[in-house]
Amino acid sequence: MKKKIISAGHICIDITPVFPLENKCSEIGELLVPGKLIHMKPADVHTGGSVANTGLALKLLGADVQLLGKVGDDAFGAMIADLLAGYGAGGLIVDKESTTSYSVVLAVPGIDRIFLHSPGANNTFTNGDIPEEALADAALFHFGYPPVMKKLYENDGAELAAILRRAKEHDVATSLDMTSVDPNSAAGRVDWVKILEAVLPYTDFFVPSFEELCFMLDRERYNALSAHGGDMTQQLDMEADVKPLAARCLELGCRAVLIKCGTSGMYLRTADRKTMGQVGSRLELDAAVWADRERIQPCFRADQVLSGTGAGDTSIAAFLMAAAEGKAPELCAALAAAEGACAVTAYDALSGLKPLDVLEARIASGWETM
Repeated sequence: MKKKIISAGHICIDITPVFPLENKCSEIGELLVPGKLIHMKPADVHTGGSVANTGLALKLLGADVQLLGKVGDDAFGAMIADLLAGYGAGGLIVDKESTTSYSVVLAVPGIDRIFLHSPGANNTFTNGDIPEEALADAALFHFGYPPVMKKLYENDGAELAAILRRAKEHDVATSLDMTSVDPNSAAGRVDWVKILEAVLPYTDFFVPSFEELCFMLDRERYNALSAHGGDMTQQLDMEADVKPLAARCLELGCRAVLIKCGTSGMYLRTADRKTMGQVGSRLELDAAVWADRERIQPCFRADQVLSGTGAGDTSIAAFLMAAAEGKAPELCAALAAAEGACAVTAYDALSGLKPLDVLEARIASGWETM
């Protein structure tokens, strides 16, 4: 019998204007010049956010998934409902007083993505939006993107802590993903250390990116890396930059942390056996196998790179799916990196997705790493 997984949190519509590959540049100002006309390819329109990206990826990988996302009663909300229906998925909560969240994703060839984002109904998501019956038979509860969900970062994360605590009270394993924080937004001005202190004791798997985690736990280092411009993950020192952040996460109470480090790969660190034994028992995780593990996982070389949109989300789906299937932690991390390498071959998060057995076979055959 398949283990039921809940994917809850942020959902939106992603609109990606597709730039011709000949528009490759090293700085956004080389291309986006006031008054300039740029001929584009047809736009790519897909669902986005953690609920759609990670949740639908889990569904395509074969999991029994329930989605829990919030939209407005508007055209974008109807588009999301139609797109989810195409995957045989539902789970939308309609807030008639809000608008639907959207992102315009500028994936310019040669530079990292730029997101123009409106949070919409995600800002009203609370613990009360999660039905009690959804938790009754779930093995894993995954929540994504609280930095763009106002109610969840207010009051030192009390509402987010309540959501994760409630899942733990049902003996459900929990997973938490973050997203980039705009330093000039309300989310950028809250105390993320306090928020993590509140929520990580109820988090079994914490799966942020390095950039997100560095902003939250080491603002001085974040500012130093940001000052250089471009993709900060290309400047990382695993020993000096990444490992201390992972250790801090374990100190704050999570059972395992997987940090996505862009082209530098991923870093997995797990707690001791006693602490790993606190993972929700419905997931049936072997605490002895998962205890005290550490893994620096390089990126696998992608066949082509079109866009990184959703790559982190689909990599997390692979990681969680592999963990739910009882695979060893090192293999879970490798499959996460492999799925990420597949995701970047498409403009959306799901078109490049590959089954875990296909990825495992390619890894075993000597898939080249970066």
